[in-house]
Amino acid sequence: MADIIEPQLPIIDPHHHLWDLRQRLPHIPASHDFVRAIALSPLYLLPELLGDFGSGHNVVASVFVECGAYYRADAPDALRPVGETEFVNGVAAMSASGMYGPARACAGIVAHADLTLGAGVAPVLVAHRAAAPDRLRGIRHSVSWDADPDVLGFLQGPRLGLLGDAQFRAGLAEVAAAGLSYDCWLLAPQLPELVEMAQAMPQLQIVCDHLGTPLGIASHAGRRDADFAAWEANIRALAACPNVVMKLGGLAMPFGGFASFMAEPMATAATLAEDWRPWIETAVTAFGAERCMFESNFPVDRGTCDYATLWNALKLLAAGASPDEKTALFSGTAARVYRLAA
Repeated sequence: MADIIEPQLPIIDPHHHLWDLRQRLPHIPASHDFVRAIALSPLYLLPELLGDFGSGHNVVASVFVECGAYYRADAPDALRPVGETEFVNGVAAMSASGMYGPARACAGIVAHADLTLGAGVAPVLVAHRAAAPDRLRGIRHSVSWDADPDVLGFLQGPRLGLLGDAQFRAGLAEVAAAGLSYDCWLLAPQLPELVEMAQAMPQLQIVCDHLGTPLGIASHAGRRDADFAAWEANIRALAACPNVVMKLGGLAMPFGGFASFMAEPMATAATLAEDWRPWIETAVTAFGAERCMFESNFPVDRGTCDYATLWNALKLLAAGASPDEKTALFSGTAARVYRLAA
């Protein structure tokens, strides 16, 4: 493994998951590359997470983002996701004991709630808060959708246009009223929907996941670079909304169609940095470092690289940043948005 770049630089990893997919994987259609990626880590719990934290970078804290793990089996549908929050809060408490090292895993939690419940989602938010009163920071209800079902496979959302739906927006209003942020996972062609929603709901703190997910697979294959100009224009429009911040990452997922996905041998940090540079640099220029945060998206991104290589690639991309900008990109923005101790 290559040497760790700037090993003392503090990192708050603002986007990772925890799961046990060993029983679920056999029942998930295996035709999509996303399934190949998550199958590399069917078990990813605190020991595996701490193993990645211990790979050489100075990870001081992290934020867990919902992934459908450990839902309550016997609860009404709306309240089933509260089981995930209970589980993660317990993991966070284990980490906070200090028995497993100085990093504070899952110091913030982004939970799932069905925002199509509209105002009816309020009791679900109360239940999440009760399950993690000191750590709940946000809600994610992914709206990712594409006209080509082969892009997302089993991850395809129910329909296009959720962000503009009146009932969904009523749910988002409850998120804002509860003092929580909204993490949004969507695909690059959907970015105009997010711009319109962000303009209409300035009271809501919005986190755009994974650079808006540029596409280069299925019917989008070979068009990623050609579609860059449209993506860039949408990113600049989104950056004009002061209530939006950007997560810089997720390009190691299969959706971008980069040759580094599942490459043998694994791509180097230098190769990844050059492949990802146009998207990362465009987003940082548009939003400013104070509104951007690097993310790992692990273990999903293991389909392209290991944890140490990913952060080395991101550090190469930030090599020209000032000390204050590096602090923002690697820890400061995450600490502010998710209200964590720096």
